[in-house]
Amino acid sequence: MTVAARAPEGERPVPRLDPRHYEPARVPHLVRRHAGTPDTLAVGRPGKVGLLELAFERIGGRTELTGHYQKSPLQIMRPLYFDPARPDLAVTLLMSTGGGILQADRLRTDIRCGADTAVHLTTQAATKVYRMEYDYATQLVNLEAGPGAYVEYLPEPVIPFVDSRLYQRTVLTVDPGATVLAGETVLAGRLARGERNAYQVFASDLEVRRPDGELVALDTVRLEPAGAGVTGPAVLGGHDVMSSLYVLSPLAPAARIADALHAALADRGLLYGVSVLPQDSGAWLRLLDSDTRACAAALRAAWDAVRRLLIGVPAPELRKT
Repeated sequence: MTVAARAPEGERPVPRLDPRHYEPARVPHLVRRHAGTPDTLAVGRPGKVGLLELAFERIGGRTELTGHYQKSPLQIMRPLYFDPARPDLAVTLLMSTGGGILQADRLRTDIRCGADTAVHLTTQAATKVYRMEYDYATQLVNLEAGPGAYVEYLPEPVIPFVDSRLYQRTVLTVDPGATVLAGETVLAGRLARGERNAYQVFASDLEVRRPDGELVALDTVRLEPAGAGVTGPAVLGGHDVMSSLYVLSPLAPAARIADALHAALADRGLLYGVSVLPQDSGAWLRLLDSDTRACAAALRAAWDAVRRLLIGVPAPELRKT
């Protein structure tokens, strides 16, 4: 039986295993030029297309998972409720049975958070992007937040291995009454093994849109070291870690959100910048350093500060196995 994914109103649904569903509408040239036919499993073969669809709704006093479809290698564990300050918050771990991203993988995740939901989404571990001899890999994430929703999307870092090629596109569709915190971290490689900037290309687009399709903000990252060990202003500025946090919320003025982010990082000795987002919709930060632990601690401090400002509670401790 052919199963179709949910389509916008007025449009015919596209079958989930149709390339139009899981292939990006546009792949940057610096990634697309590596296209080829793998000598192992080709694009679209079983195990190469990972699909995950989640829907959350407010039911009674907490948020429940009301819709769930998964196709290996993408999957989840059931939502957990362990934030003592927000027992309504559904904490959901996004997982991969493949242990990482391989050449010719096409991954797509769709998450719908309905009105007044409270959801925390994270990955179980860092996303490893393995060596590629043919083709490239893509990862699409579409996250929708309805009126009054509070959503945190804070995945673990992406680690591009030697000769890897990845394009990831994240689209946040945020109702003006919703709050969304979204993070992104990329490392220069397997730092513990002395592997720095040996990947071929890492490209990332993050879009913030309104439900009517209006584009609020676009953040584009293009990293192409052109050789192992190459570094400089265009390749993380000689640093090993780049982290970003985007905060969209009507619960506080954008300037106050920016001030909270700045105060959280001001005394940490990291290179960072904070700015408000268009339409007074929120604020964002980007930080650079070569100490992975320091960057993780700084990002957590920023998350905690924004939480306290917007919803009046601290960030919970997350234990992952």
